[in-house]
Amino acid sequence: MSLSIGIVGLPNVGKSTLFNALVRSKAALAANYPFATVDPNVGVVEVPDPRIKQLISVEAPQKTIPAVVEFHDIAGLVKGASTGEGLGNQFLAHIRECDAIAQVVRAFTDDNVIHVHGSVNPKQDIEVIHAELLLADMQSLEKRLGKARNDAKSNKPGAQKALDLFERINAAFGTGVLAKDIDMTDEEKLLIKDLHLLTAKPFLFVANVDESQLATFDTKKAVADWGLPANSIVIPICAKIEEELIGMSEEELEGFLKELGIEESGINKMIRQAYATLNLITYFTSGPKEVHAWTIEKGTMAPRAAGVIHTDFEAGFIRAEVIGFEDYISSGGEVGAKEKGKMRLEGKDYVVQDGDVMHFRFAN
Repeated sequence: MSLSIGIVGLPNVGKSTLFNALVRSKAALAANYPFATVDPNVGVVEVPDPRIKQLISVEAPQKTIPAVVEFHDIAGLVKGASTGEGLGNQFLAHIRECDAIAQVVRAFTDDNVIHVHGSVNPKQDIEVIHAELLLADMQSLEKRLGKARNDAKSNKPGAQKALDLFERINAAFGTGVLAKDIDMTDEEKLLIKDLHLLTAKPFLFVANVDESQLATFDTKKAVADWGLPANSIVIPICAKIEEELIGMSEEELEGFLKELGIEESGINKMIRQAYATLNLITYFTSGPKEVHAWTIEKGTMAPRAAGVIHTDFEAGFIRAEVIGFEDYISSGGEVGAKEKGKMRLEGKDYVVQDGDVMHFRFAN
């Protein structure tokens, strides 16, 4: 699966610095002025997963392929982006292509880095970004509303239901509610899928904080202070520190984080949370030739999971050989798991669980 997260925010909030740290390179241009990044930089980032090391210790494979997520460093949005201000239309198109949005919010203070609005105000910054995304969505919805009204007048099947939904969404937009926060049934979500609404995408918020705030940052307070829905995800990161971690060995990294009073780098938290935000899990194929992490949506049944490897596996699916991750490790691999009766055969209705180690039987 190709999965992409768009890193968005106002100019000079630390997006490109964060991207540099994500991809462990200096690929993105971090500069102290708006529009330092015009085309989205794209980085393919490994999903941190300690289970990979455990599988490697069991198999000593010739090759290892982890799960990955694409991050897109998208140039800074400004007020008026929805009407083309700055490079708005271009930027909004880049966001539309992403599966989810990571909104970087400036919470650090630095007189040497200008703020596009003159002062550090996370709540205001979020409101500006959301307003521009909502305005863009309202433009998309407006076109569909006209057609829906005509279809309803003509008594086309299902037209009135669609019109009622579109008008309800439009009214919510008018009060500043994002599409993702509007209560909709699965059927209603399908009705708006082809609108590709920006605010229907999953969001996570990255608070770019000062080093002194890192260990004590209160995410629940930030959610409340910034006027976000209670279930919002806020991850504190000091992008400048994360960039300093580039190139450190595991031992150096562990010692440095301990000095800061944190257990894990913010980057790792962000990558894992982005993966979870998209409702994704991992299953593995494992053997002496290769340990491979495969990405699927939570709730995926075995045939579709097999299809992630190759479409022929899904089309000709017969059975799946499944070993739970803990059983696989404690048994020393597939042979030991079979001897202990820990391997089972599952059919087409099996819902794959996170961490399953699997092999598929299929008809050619």
